[in-house]
Amino acid sequence: MADNPRNGRPYRRLVAAMKAAGHPCWICGHNIPANVDGRRHPLAFTLDHLVPLSLGGSLLDPANARSAHRRCNSGRGNRMAPQPRRRASRSW
Repeated sequence: MADNPRNGRPYRRLVAAMKAAGHPCWICGHNIPANVDGRRHPLAFTLDHLVPLSLGGSLLDPANARSAHRRCNSGRGNRMAPQPRRRASRSW
């Protein structure tokens, strides 16, 4: 069984440094609450990669790392840029 590099010390150090910096979510621009408990909460901190790993981005390069909400990161998927906010389909 191969080791998962996301479980390694360098990755955990990068995540801790990014979280401690307190940057807002790079996708939506809102602050990431520090008091959110748990990894599954939609507003929890996640480390996102500007160039997705599936498209050749570096896992450990700080220049490729961004702070994001779990919800925003999941919604972005492996696209290169965040999707613009969608407007309502109807004008009431």
